[in-house]
Amino acid sequence: MAYRPSKKFKKTVLGVGAVVLLAGLNAPAAFSFAEDRYHAYKIAQPGYKAQYGSWGLVALPEDQRINAMHAALLHTGKVLLIAGSGNDQKKFDKGTFDTVLWDPAKNTFKRIPTPEDFFCAGHSQLPDGRLLVAGGTARYEVLDGKVTRAGGGMRVKNESPDKTVTLRKGTRFRSPSGVEYESKFDVTVPKAKREFLISYAKSGRMLPWKTKVTAAEARVFVEAVQEGPQGLTTEAAQYEVIGLKGKDADNVYGLAERLSTAKQDFQGIKAAYEFDPKAEKYVPVAPMKDARWYPTLVTLQDGRVLAVSGLNDVGDVVPGDNEIYDPRTKKWTKGPFRYFPTYPALFLTKGGKLLYTGSNAGYGPAEKGRAPGLWDPRTNTFEPVKGLTDPDQLETSASLLLPPAQDQKVMVLGGGGVGESPKSTARTAIVDLKAATPAWRDGPRLPQGTRYLSSVILPDDSVFTTGGARDYRGRGASDIHKAQFYWPRAGRFTAAADPAVGRNYHSEALLLPDGRVATFGSDPLFADKDNTKLGKFEHRLEVYSPPYLHRDPALRPALGAGPDEVDQNGRATFRAQDTDRIVRARLMRPSAVTHTTDVEQRSIELGLSKTADSVTVDVPSDPTLVPPGWYMLFVTDADGTPSEAKWIQVRAPKKPAAADED
Repeated sequence: MAYRPSKKFKKTVLGVGAVVLLAGLNAPAAFSFAEDRYHAYKIAQPGYKAQYGSWGLVALPEDQRINAMHAALLHTGKVLLIAGSGNDQKKFDKGTFDTVLWDPAKNTFKRIPTPEDFFCAGHSQLPDGRLLVAGGTARYEVLDGKVTRAGGGMRVKNESPDKTVTLRKGTRFRSPSGVEYESKFDVTVPKAKREFLISYAKSGRMLPWKTKVTAAEARVFVEAVQEGPQGLTTEAAQYEVIGLKGKDADNVYGLAERLSTAKQDFQGIKAAYEFDPKAEKYVPVAPMKDARWYPTLVTLQDGRVLAVSGLNDVGDVVPGDNEIYDPRTKKWTKGPFRYFPTYPALFLTKGGKLLYTGSNAGYGPAEKGRAPGLWDPRTNTFEPVKGLTDPDQLETSASLLLPPAQDQKVMVLGGGGVGESPKSTARTAIVDLKAATPAWRDGPRLPQGTRYLSSVILPDDSVFTTGGARDYRGRGASDIHKAQFYWPRAGRFTAAADPAVGRNYHSEALLLPDGRVATFGSDPLFADKDNTKLGKFEHRLEVYSPPYLHRDPALRPALGAGPDEVDQNGRATFRAQDTDRIVRARLMRPSAVTHTTDVEQRSIELGLSKTADSVTVDVPSDPTLVPPGWYMLFVTDADGTPSEAKWIQVRAPKKPAAADED
């Protein structure tokens, strides 16, 4: 019987013929078109997907598109995408703040009322499954040459030991020369501190008490009411509070040293909220003592949360005044004092110390707080960890605790120079915290210098890395459309399918309970190679399915009914079929990621025992290894194919750990 080509084959031949004909007329365009067609054909083949995985775009309703700056996986399986004002000053000025809740299982989206501007806040997973969100934006920056009114920080003093004073936004302060300045925020100044001093005569007789009053103070940002040079000051002065009368006028006053028209940085807020995944709403809790913009929040072994760094309410980097949130009391207390640049990457390590990798996301001087080290919050001691290649290029680098967490190895990937530097590095480095003297050693290099790389731990103990850019905020069309896997045990990278969407500044990636990886956001400065066309925020949501999801679904491990928390011995038993194929179990903490910073994610190796129809997992009892909270439980076969996750809670220790306060 003679061979007859199919219609599909004829169309393909005609298409290739057309391409060949077009090549004769316009070779560069033709071959580019042909390459695109071939690439689309290649990545759609089952064999390609089985080796490299695949990407897919999620249909996102027009009215649900937001500038996603923050992404957190909740124990309901839904993803909280927070924009706040979304780096859009028009929205900020209108007081329009955005949050969207995405359900990956149903692919539905829900708008969440957002009470504050959480743009560039910090967040952390709490033991009960709520998400702590703290800090955000009080004021957008004003660049050099754009500042028309002199402004700066003013210290407001209160010498009354009997009365707390609140000055509302818009309160005016008058200088000795008569120039008036206006506060941009409310400020509350506590009562002055009164001390009774006791002294004795030489005879031993007690003398009458003396009283010492120490003024209390708070800080507020002020601007000159009138434009022009008359508002500039270079010397310290005392300022009268307009509108106060009598004793209040005597007791309350302002002090400022320098009010200028220099660049004014973003300013932070003190507000803190818990997001309730069940009620799907923000719930206010006590505010922080310090305002923070670009802070890091890291969970401690007892379930409390340490907040560090950030820009304060006058636009300065918080000088080292850190705070601890207690989810039981919903209040903040003083934490150990240490300076870090903004969004520092801090990882809880076995024993309770925090490893600072040096990764950060921006603000702060190049010569201060950049060196990696092990910080013990209980004693407030810091041990440098040396040996890092390209130590001047840690800004916008990625960091993570490599799987499994028991190995206590931490990796840094890529990064760039401080500020708007064009520098970027392909360096990766790994530190073994079990070593007698931990030190960084170089790992395999990335394909090219990369900033803003997203790195996600997968259930098969690989690390999926994707996106990033060579230059600051993707300048010069430098987005990197590449992805790869890092295999910790082998110490090498292997290729993954290339993403369609570029991701640089303000982008995120996280693991979903079904084993996929979702990627969000990107905020390029420009949209072309010549840096002439302003960039637009990336709203497309792209999801990656690793190779393990392109294997025979009938052979994928599955967990059946089981508890939603581990028992008092740290064990949990689940129904299962074909248990002979289940060889490993991992407990994976859900991400809360922003600005390439995700200090939450970790993967813990579990003990595993089996019967013919059940599996029992054994969770380590060390809370410095397994901080309290909700986790995804995955089991895998010998090839690393994971089950879909079961959510399970690990409770906080009954007795709180030693206080971390100074």
